Amino acid sequence: MTPSVRTVVRPGWLLEVVTGELLPDRAVVVEGDRIVEVTAAADAPVDGPLVVDLPAHTLLPGLVDCHTHLVGEPDSGHGYAELLGRTEAQETLSGVHNASATVLAGFTTVRDVGTLRAFVDVALRDAISAGWVSGPRMQVAGAYVTCSGGGGDVTGLAPDVDAVVPYGLRVGVVDTVDDVRRAVRRVLHGGADLVKLIATGAVMTPGGIPGAPELTEDQIRAAVDEAALYGAHVAAHAHGAEGIKRAVRGGVRSVEHGSLMDDEAIAMMAAAGTFLVADIYDGDYIAETGRAQGWRADVLRKNDETTLAQREGFTKCVEAGVRVAYGTDSGIYPHGLNARQFAYHVRWGQTPLEAIRSATLHAAELLGWSDRIGRIEAGWLADLVAVQGNPLEDVRLLEHVDFVMSGGAVLRNG
Repeated sequence: MTPSVRTVVRPGWLLEVVTGELLPDRAVVVEGDRIVEVTAAADAPVDGPLVVDLPAHTLLPGLVDCHTHLVGEPDSGHGYAELLGRTEAQETLSGVHNASATVLAGFTTVRDVGTLRAFVDVALRDAISAGWVSGPRMQVAGAYVTCSGGGGDVTGLAPDVDAVVPYGLRVGVVDTVDDVRRAVRRVLHGGADLVKLIATGAVMTPGGIPGAPELTEDQIRAAVDEAALYGAHVAAHAHGAEGIKRAVRGGVRSVEHGSLMDDEAIAMMAAAGTFLVADIYDGDYIAETGRAQGWRADVLRKNDETTLAQREGFTKCVEAGVRVAYGTDSGIYPHGLNARQFAYHVRWGQTPLEAIRSATLHAAELLGWSDRIGRIEAGWLADLVAVQGNPLEDVRLLEHVDFVMSGGAVLRNG
């Protein structure tokens, strides 16, 4: 719901993410869901509007996570067949809880890149947009487009019970190029904003081999071409180098994970302008929590085989000039901890400013929303977060936001 009151936010410093300057004595004037003025604090109106004073804080644009899974409970590490023990209603209500935790952590926009329960993410996006529930602004994928038995299919079942899996769990399962085109149309007609391909095996899927391609280049190109007819982009889950190369040649907008990339794949991504969205935090979460909770041995093994390689590849991508957008794979770890990954971006090659830009400017560019989010400027949506201190000196401050405004509405203050 768009607020009607005028609000003036006066932080100690404002981080201008375009120039990298930390500006003192600024005020941000908000009307409705938009920023109408960024001015000197002394020139801001004080009579009439709500004034929020944050003298010890740095104000930043609302953060963006480009790889989330808000629907359902966090992954248990035991395979997707467990979904058959939960109803769609339970998955939906979990999504409501997860959306609230995410926005209160300062992530006012997310790109949600797939749910096994088809189109529940569409309903969640629309409920947030209507003001029925609290959560981040969302772009959603509707359902995975995956080969049969692939990384986005429900695997781990006995062969003779395969037929009982509901259609809603297999909307995007494909085997041919024509299947891909039909699946892309199905998810976009169902309300999705983008298409999510599972181009290689997955770490969390029983039986999957992360380095193995699961879609052909022709299938990927067909998905990109079909999505383009609707003005939609394609994101490709791709761990292995060959799958990444097929995805880049096929014209995808972003490569997700990129764990086992090689130098040729990195050069191709840089030349094509393909975004990398790499979840370089949650390998540590899987290793620690998964072993403590007795997750599947094959999941833990695949995580061990991909974690360090992914981080080393991330460093090479930064050095090669690959466009990096922030994405954490939330849903593997509990929602609301999204900002833990900033420190990993810095540890593996980015400056604190570059890491922040990956979750503001560059994330907005990936989503095609550079004209509305990712900056604190007049005309942009009033998505603002504040942390105590200077995140350019300690990026981990972003793990503890004290102030959140989303679309002009104050959701957290203190």
